[in-house]
Amino acid sequence: MPWFHNTLIVGLAIALSACAARGELACKSSERLAVHESLYFGTARPNGTVSYEQWREFLKATITPRFPLGLTVWQATGQWRSANGEISRESSYVLVLVHPDDVISERAVLEIVEIYKSRFQQEAVLRVRASACMSF
Repeated sequence: MPWFHNTLIVGLAIALSACAARGELACKSSERLAVHESLYFGTARPNGTVSYEQWREFLKATITPRFPLGLTVWQATGQWRSANGEISRESSYVLVLVHPDDVISERAVLEIVEIYKSRFQQEAVLRVRASACMSF
């Protein structure tokens, strides 16, 4: 019977630690809670690609005004399965934002995604959102 109790205790410890992991992130006193956001913008279009100049203009006119405090962008190559089931490979831009978890930032991200999809005939923009502790 002792093995049963040990197994039960280990099982409960694992279950409780999983519950704690789902709670709010605890930041140090020198940090503050923020959202770490990554957006993946594909460049393939039905009749060509989004050019570097078009991307730079989109960044300048659409993204920067919504996040003037800072952002990071880099070029990447990726692949994904489109709605028709085909694997698409394309050049992409990855945008990383760290911002407050508030309505204004959420609205700004959604606007950026919708404008890009509409302007450049995109089926989707991948969005990855996570809680983070930030400091300068």
